[in-house]
Amino acid sequence: MSTVTIPRLDLNTYINGTAEERKQFSNDIGKAFNETGFVTITNHGLSKELIDKLYDQVKALFAEPDAVKQQYEIPGLAGQRGYTGKGKETAKGFKTPDLKEFWQIGQTVTDDDVLKAQYPDNVTVNELPEFNPTTIEVYKKLEAAGKHLLRAIAVYLELPENYFDDKVHNGNSILRTLHYFPITDPDSVPDDAVRAGAHEDINLITLLIGASADGLELLTRDNTWFPVKAYGEDLVVNVGDMLQRLTNNKLKSTTHRVVNPPRELMKFSRFSVPFFLHPKSGMDLTSLDSCIDEQHPKLYTDITAGEYLDERLREIGLKM
Repeated sequence: MSTVTIPRLDLNTYINGTAEERKQFSNDIGKAFNETGFVTITNHGLSKELIDKLYDQVKALFAEPDAVKQQYEIPGLAGQRGYTGKGKETAKGFKTPDLKEFWQIGQTVTDDDVLKAQYPDNVTVNELPEFNPTTIEVYKKLEAAGKHLLRAIAVYLELPENYFDDKVHNGNSILRTLHYFPITDPDSVPDDAVRAGAHEDINLITLLIGASADGLELLTRDNTWFPVKAYGEDLVVNVGDMLQRLTNNKLKSTTHRVVNPPRELMKFSRFSVPFFLHPKSGMDLTSLDSCIDEQHPKLYTDITAGEYLDERLREIGLKM
């Protein structure tokens, strides 16, 4: 089994550090994303109090009866807002749906950007008056942290530091609150049913706010599974397929999964909250010329972010 090092980086050293510290952060995140595709991040702007409040709200949401949650499942939105029930999402290449349910919060455009008309409104949880304000606050803070991380990545790629800024401003990012529900009778689920089948994320980068239990694993380059653990309130950040395409595989979109716990623990829930940072749908994902050479020929066809998202939503069963 290979030794996997997932660096723990302090975002504050990039935002407020010296030129030397900022350059080191950029080099470190680039190297990690080149090798494993994962880092953990401290000083990301979310307080412990806000994270605790978020998880309290998420647990309260999924404790609601199925009949209540199903009222918030909106046909035609491919799960991009509101509730998506059990058995609806299947990892690409799998036939058995994941053992989970989730709720998604999208972009709230507050300026006069014409994109506002393209985004559906977020769904209000009438039973939980604190749910929407809390998740929107978390969304905005993770979006801000993500923009700083993309600036560091741009520097690593020898692009202008602000290369991604206009592409992700009012981007199609998603905050997903996830419930891996209890399995009271493990013998009743298919042998190949798991909490989240092996997959790669669709977006530019994913920022994950911890989880209530272990289970997240990444696939190493020598094809072994390695458990990913964060310290306390750290974010786990990984590369998505859009950034991999843009960089012609220079930055690595790592395969990861959420495995089932031992049988005696399957009766307990697992909660997790990833933020999928997407650009605007019109962003050109054509691989950067600087990432293509004789040793690294161009691997991907040209496509926009919106076209790629649409393709992937169909592959995972959320869009027909």
